[in-house]
Amino acid sequence: MISLNNVSLMRGNQMLFEDASLTLRVGQRTGVIGRNGAGKTSLFKALSEEIPIEQGSIELPNDLRTSTMSQETPGSTRSAVDFVIDADKPFRELEQAIAKAEAAGDHDAVAHLHSDLENIDGYNITNRAEQLLSGLGFHKDMFEQPISNFSGGWRVRLNLAAALMCPSDLLMLDEPTNHLDLEATVWLEQWLQRYQGTLLIISHDRSFLDAVIDHVISFEGARLVTYTGNYSAYEKLRAQRLALQQAMMAKQQKRREEIENFVRRFRAKASKATQAQSRLKELNRMQDIAPAHIDSPFKFQFPELDQLPDFLMQIRDLTIGFDSPLVNKITLGIRSETRIGLLGFNGSGKSTLLKVLAEQMQAMDGQITRAKKLKVGYYAQHQVDELNQQSTPFEIIQRLDPKASSQEIRNFLGGFDFRGERINEKIGIFSGGEKARLALAKVVRNSPNLLLMDEPTNHLDLEMVHALTVALQEYQGALVIVSHDRHLLGNTVDEFYSIHQGVFAEFKGDLKDYEKWIGKQVAVNQSAQKDNGATSLPKVDKKQQRQDAAAKREAQAPLRKQEKQLEKEIDKINVALKKIEEQLSDSGMYEDKNKAKLTEILQQQGELKSQLAETEEVWMEVMEQLIS
Repeated sequence: MISLNNVSLMRGNQMLFEDASLTLRVGQRTGVIGRNGAGKTSLFKALSEEIPIEQGSIELPNDLRTSTMSQETPGSTRSAVDFVIDADKPFRELEQAIAKAEAAGDHDAVAHLHSDLENIDGYNITNRAEQLLSGLGFHKDMFEQPISNFSGGWRVRLNLAAALMCPSDLLMLDEPTNHLDLEATVWLEQWLQRYQGTLLIISHDRSFLDAVIDHVISFEGARLVTYTGNYSAYEKLRAQRLALQQAMMAKQQKRREEIENFVRRFRAKASKATQAQSRLKELNRMQDIAPAHIDSPFKFQFPELDQLPDFLMQIRDLTIGFDSPLVNKITLGIRSETRIGLLGFNGSGKSTLLKVLAEQMQAMDGQITRAKKLKVGYYAQHQVDELNQQSTPFEIIQRLDPKASSQEIRNFLGGFDFRGERINEKIGIFSGGEKARLALAKVVRNSPNLLLMDEPTNHLDLEMVHALTVALQEYQGALVIVSHDRHLLGNTVDEFYSIHQGVFAEFKGDLKDYEKWIGKQVAVNQSAQKDNGATSLPKVDKKQQRQDAAAKREAQAPLRKQEKQLEKEIDKINVALKKIEEQLSDSGMYEDKNKAKLTEILQQQGELKSQLAETEEVWMEVMEQLIS
């Protein structure tokens, strides 16, 4: 058991938390929630005894083994797999002891040491390290590469693999899903669900937190407040508590009305997609938890669009890649109402496709037709890195919009929590999260009618991710997004497209279906690795793949036909229901003389709703057959 007893912690002149007491029980899985700069990482450092506390005491078991993610990985000639194995210090110590005993000819010591090695599963350590690397997206040919060959994002993954390899009773992970794609995030989620020790996680990915935690520690003012349950439970509990504060009620009601309007607008046009059904549930749930975010410092929205052509971009037979093609034959139409989530394993070509669409790089082949009034807003990590470090937030927005008044710019930046003198400070001293918010503010200010976003939640805290989700819900233009944040995807996109082994195709399902599909792919790869006696991915026979895809399309043709018929029926019922709703909105309908007609209309409405439910249920069954 770990306990904080009346602990106070400061950073410089800032009090992070004061007189805090809490207990972490063995096996407890806790998410640490708070705004950027609140003190989450400092709490981890205090628990690791890296920094002193101002007052109080932290009680840790004497034999507690702690593992944390390193924030830096200097370049070296050490291979990736050896770097990960190095994190298991007991193994390396035994390895050295065995070498020393063998050199001295001490056979009894060698025998005892080999027994100790077996007890810690040391003979299997290389395989365990390779499994961690594979799960986090490394291919076999990367295992023996020196650390100096890897970019910053891959080094973050190496640090995560090392933290997981290190034997521990307490595992503390600070933003572990940054630089992971969705597939690696799902793998990490499953790994942590099997972890037997006590877990502390800082993360902005609420779906990830929901899956792995059972408690929340929330930084609220200078207090640490503990909640029981996962992140969704925390939101509800906090919402209930804040709802009691009368001063917030007007703001809460306004936000509730905004969400209800969005749900109505979305329901009217998107009742026929599997993910749409999931999304409607999410949107309805958001009404209940809105008060939990009412005191967020972030509140922004995309400007209303003067120019929103119905057609924005047509892509035909596009081939993308570098020295050789990554993806072939991409054909896609992007209209004003298009909202697409791109899915695919790391390196499949998702980011490359966004770069091509944003004219950041050339396609290898194919054609892209762009509307004359197309205005693209492109957000990716390199947009953050390219910010002028000598500029201030005020100067950056002023350059984008020279006609805006000083107060207007201040109000706009305030929505991204740049306030007071902070707007006139050079951004070179800003944190990664602050720079990410500023890069996002630039995109918003440009009023794009097509948003291309590549992992926009990296470096943002949970409150900012929530504000981004709300802003994207209300955004009027088209959206194509790559993200490992399933909650963001589930609440902002209408359809999914996947890139897998060079093939671009619509994914007819929601994110739960995709997680199941990922599990099947992992099982297939593991089986192939076992058969080959190696950890590499099986080679792809593209000719066979095309033949299999054609055979599958032919076999599914009757189901596709049934799907289209059912969708027409659903659309027809929705049109009829909309007409009834228009009739029911007429106050004259409720006069005594129209009582019989009102009864008839209400009966028709009930019958139509029943038909809709039955038809959608059959449609869902057909879709499940198509997905499987």
